[in-house]
Amino acid sequence: MRFVKTLALTAFAATVALSAMPAEAQKVRWKLHSAWGSAVPHLGTSAVRYAENISRMTGGDFNMKFFEPGALIPANEGFDATSKGSIEAAWTTAGYDVGKYPALAFFTAVPFGPSMGEYFAWKKFGGGDDLEQEIYGQHGVKKIDCFAIGPETSGWFKVEIKDLEQLRGLKMRFFGLGARVMQKLGVSTQLLAGGDIFPALEKGVIDATEFSMPAMDIKYGFYQIAKNNYFPGWHQQVSVSHLLINMEKWNALPDKYRAIIEIACGESIHNTYAETEYVNPFAMVEMGEKYGVQTRRWTDDQIAAFEKAWLEVLEEDAKADPLFKKVADSYLGFRKIYSKWGDAQALKPTYIK
Repeated sequence: MRFVKTLALTAFAATVALSAMPAEAQKVRWKLHSAWGSAVPHLGTSAVRYAENISRMTGGDFNMKFFEPGALIPANEGFDATSKGSIEAAWTTAGYDVGKYPALAFFTAVPFGPSMGEYFAWKKFGGGDDLEQEIYGQHGVKKIDCFAIGPETSGWFKVEIKDLEQLRGLKMRFFGLGARVMQKLGVSTQLLAGGDIFPALEKGVIDATEFSMPAMDIKYGFYQIAKNNYFPGWHQQVSVSHLLINMEKWNALPDKYRAIIEIACGESIHNTYAETEYVNPFAMVEMGEKYGVQTRRWTDDQIAAFEKAWLEVLEEDAKADPLFKKVADSYLGFRKIYSKWGDAQALKPTYIK
């Protein structure tokens, strides 16, 4: 009898001890959906790396299990799934959610946009992040900027584009606010997930595409169909993406885990941006020497036409959509303030003649 009582007391004490354990020691298991496959440089690999870092910093107590696009939900549906709580978190970008709120495109990339420093100055301290969180927060979602990449290319074409009139009538995969610009020039655009682009090109569903940058575009094999790769990436000079988290799941975390998530995102931004700027010069050479890709640059007159179309889009969409105008006013207002500093610091590549 004494043995039974002792055993019961021991079990009770163990239960009390477990319930008294600090929240930080609790095991957390989350599903992390990624909009990009684990083998996609920068975009997908960064998600795998991020999940590993969270586990490493918590001694394995906080596990974000990476899921390939399509394993749980389609690639670009992280917003809805996170909002509903069917997944805890999504590695994705605001530009994939423009079907719900066109203004969200401002938070991934802006045509003829700023440098990384200016962009993050607006986002983190100039009100951009507050506006973005306001939108996602209405749907029970916490958003944290978590990775950034450098300039992209502005298109893969089967033939050389000598005149922008050649764009008229083309069917093209294009992203974000840049898609609105291309529409102005007569292009029929659609937003496809990365893994869906090559089959669409191959079958003639689209005639041309943009996706990202040399290191990523090589992986997708666009060069097999289109050999003309155009620069500069006027539509995406800097691209910022994020981690979306179901708000209830976020609020239930101990503060230590919330801090780890946030600080790990800052490290991820630094790592991904530096990585893209390092590898893409080499990838660009590889595209030409190994795959016969022709690197082409838009003429100054053509770039001016893109810019003119962008300013028209900006004016028209702001008139049509109050939320778009609210975000655009914040963005443009900060750029005006920043320009005094930015112009004073501007340097040409060289001054030696």
